[in-house]
Amino acid sequence: MPQTAPYGSWKSPITSDLIVGGTIGLSQIVLDGEDIYWVEQRPSERGRNVIVRRTRDGQTLDVNPAPFNARTRAHEYGGGAFTVSDGVVYFSNYADQRLYRMDARGGEAQALSPALDLRYADGVVDRRSHRMIAVREDHTRDGEAVNTLVGIDLEGDEQKGGDVLASGNDFYASPALSTDGTRLAWLTWNHPNMPWDGTELWTAELTTSGIVRDAQRVVGGLQESIFQPQWSPDGMLYFISDRTGWWNINRIRNGQVESVHQRTAEFGAAQWQFGLSTYAFESAERILCRYGENGRAHLATLDTNTGELTDLETPFTEIWGVHAQSGRVVFGGGSPTEPASVVLLDLATSELQVLRRASSVHVEANYLSIPHAIEFPTEHNLTAHAFFYPPHNEDFAAADGEQPPLLVKVHGGPTGSTSTTFNLNIQFWTSRGFAVLDVNYGGSTGYGREYRQRLNGQWGVVDLDDSVNGARYCITQGWVDGKRLCIDGGSAGGYTTLAVLTFRDVFRAGASYFGVSDLEALAKETHKFESRYLDSMIGPYPARRDLYVERSPIHHIERLATPLILFQGLEDKVVPPNQAELMFDAVKRKGVPVAYIAYEGEQHGFRQAKNIKRTLDAELYFYSKVFGFPLADEIEPVQIENLPE
Repeated sequence: MPQTAPYGSWKSPITSDLIVGGTIGLSQIVLDGEDIYWVEQRPSERGRNVIVRRTRDGQTLDVNPAPFNARTRAHEYGGGAFTVSDGVVYFSNYADQRLYRMDARGGEAQALSPALDLRYADGVVDRRSHRMIAVREDHTRDGEAVNTLVGIDLEGDEQKGGDVLASGNDFYASPALSTDGTRLAWLTWNHPNMPWDGTELWTAELTTSGIVRDAQRVVGGLQESIFQPQWSPDGMLYFISDRTGWWNINRIRNGQVESVHQRTAEFGAAQWQFGLSTYAFESAERILCRYGENGRAHLATLDTNTGELTDLETPFTEIWGVHAQSGRVVFGGGSPTEPASVVLLDLATSELQVLRRASSVHVEANYLSIPHAIEFPTEHNLTAHAFFYPPHNEDFAAADGEQPPLLVKVHGGPTGSTSTTFNLNIQFWTSRGFAVLDVNYGGSTGYGREYRQRLNGQWGVVDLDDSVNGARYCITQGWVDGKRLCIDGGSAGGYTTLAVLTFRDVFRAGASYFGVSDLEALAKETHKFESRYLDSMIGPYPARRDLYVERSPIHHIERLATPLILFQGLEDKVVPPNQAELMFDAVKRKGVPVAYIAYEGEQHGFRQAKNIKRTLDAELYFYSKVFGFPLADEIEPVQIENLPE
């Protein structure tokens, strides 16, 4: 029989120690011959990013030894930090941001770029010209960084760090070489656009000496988002476009844009990072692709001759990093019961093989909460989306009549989305008796361009409305206790958390992870990639400074009366620490219960095991004091200012 105990106080096997001890991050998959590569971010190694090689015979080997950390700071969010060609790995090292090459079988790493403030991403090897073509972000001069496409000699260029191949625009991404190496395609865009707003697809000829010739815009513009240009084995240029309102696969044939398959589904993604891949050619006739529909991802084959899309049966509800070769596809997959994993699928036998799981932790199903997708009414007679996780723990039940507290989670971006992939950070809460609502508020990706643009001019309005209305929907359904609502989020989600606590009287506690408290300061101080992002999310600055002040929690502390805990990395260049520090000082002066925990050596997002553990425990401790439930385990206390005795 389950033991009766208050929600929040249930003892759970999913502890913070368990989470940080057996969990890594997985990203960027690359194929080279029969070898498969991916990146592991290891909290136990202070968040170091390690390139892992899986050989034909199934051995897995680390490529870059410590202290090398395969991570680029281009766009600050990075991605696309390495590539491989004929057994040689080329990667960006985090500490100095230089490019290195090394034999995947071992040996010394050789620097290819100078010790200057240059950052590289999205590299592709141009064998004809013995160089790597990559995005370069130049921080060597005063003012805004300069982004270009460059070619870097594979033997190294210690003087200038590459020859410029394309320049003049604010941003570049996704260089793609045709199979014969004679054509180059790339994406480019300018302020104030973000890549999901509007991008241009360009192509050019490459001469035998590597000179770029006859560069021209093929498609795209201010109101069309192009994603992942790629050349087919028979030399045709494919790309994803949202010109229909949904990111669908297109191609250029006989000089004309042609839809390969049209569907009210998302085949693309928001390019917050470099190196994203949602489709790949198994042959000239067959594409392996990922598409999202109704909050769930699918893996499918697409016949390039007939346009027929055929789903492949897999247990995964989230899919990313699709790469293919003849007879096989490798991708990242996850589901509510399966952690993010690197997966190999044999197309002939349909055999699935999990090559690496992000978590080695095994949790019995009786402690897991399975989410279900919900739609709920929100402002202006619209509908918004979320995933609801009920509390679940086979060992405990609450007293009759008690409803659980609800933790609303707000994803970052804000142009991003949440995922149903097995997440121990969510199960940490549900196994202790919390319900969790993971919200895909208006502005999130995965539901088409119109839904994505709901946030245009409305950041700090729509995201707040949808978070509040999602919580109210859970109350009206009888799922949660309306008097014990809390909310947390990181980055843009941290801003929504701070803003909803300030401007709405619904939640009773909140946790902001490196969240924005002063939108005006963000507009002035943030990095190049996002420096004009707020033009579309709020309005042009300084022309609409009134909106920036109106929607900034720091300017309306008199309206905030809700207990708050803040977490911040002291090396964060995206949302600088002063955003949290100013908020903490102001709330403390007002007399509202508040706590602030800052971490040396952490940037935008926490990567070190000890800090991830401390953060989980501290947020739980904070809610226990606010809502008055006992803790099942001993937790290091948090200093909470203004906490009533």
